[in-house]
Amino acid sequence: MPGPVRRPRRRLTQPREQVLAAAMATIAEAGLDRLTMAGLGREVGMSSGHILYYFGTKDELLLQTLQWSEEQLGARRRATLARRVPARERLDALVDLYLPEGHRDPRWTLWLEVWNRSQNADDETRERQLDLELAWHRDLVALLVEGASKGELRTVDAERVATRTRALLDGFGTHLVVGLPGLDREQALRHVGEYLDETVLPGGGAEGR
Repeated sequence: MPGPVRRPRRRLTQPREQVLAAAMATIAEAGLDRLTMAGLGREVGMSSGHILYYFGTKDELLLQTLQWSEEQLGARRRATLARRVPARERLDALVDLYLPEGHRDPRWTLWLEVWNRSQNADDETRERQLDLELAWHRDLVALLVEGASKGELRTVDAERVATRTRALLDGFGTHLVVGLPGLDREQALRHVGEYLDETVLPGGGAEGR
């Protein structure tokens, strides 16, 4: 999940996409506290009632904004994974995309807010959130399997290693976006890189169990 999100320079053709882009830009520039239906309406030339027509509630607006943001990031992730470079290098690139840029990273700030608001969400909402997680998981599993098939990575239980890697990234990512002292982004990248070296490189210390 990368950092600053810039406002689109062109006017988006779909009203829903205009609102989502404006919501993400507001979070990036002013934080979640400044994100209101009225404020968004002023940004895109709609009434707050018109925005509610599209989204119903602020919780739904936030979840759809997160989905939209992940769609943009997903395109970058797919391009990264399609590069003709060794699998271990692409693993590093995937980790770099996943982790926040630092304190108050807008994508991660939104992610934390959506997850916090969804403690009492219905099953359909939880499934939509899970889909966001599984997109990363599937790509990570596929990369581990591909790397092993080419002899670049050790053959491991890819599902298990992917689950553990994402848990590690989520832990470090939460620490970074909250801004707790004692860990910076370079240290987080180094910790994850060491774990991957030990787990998936031939001759590494761990066995990926």
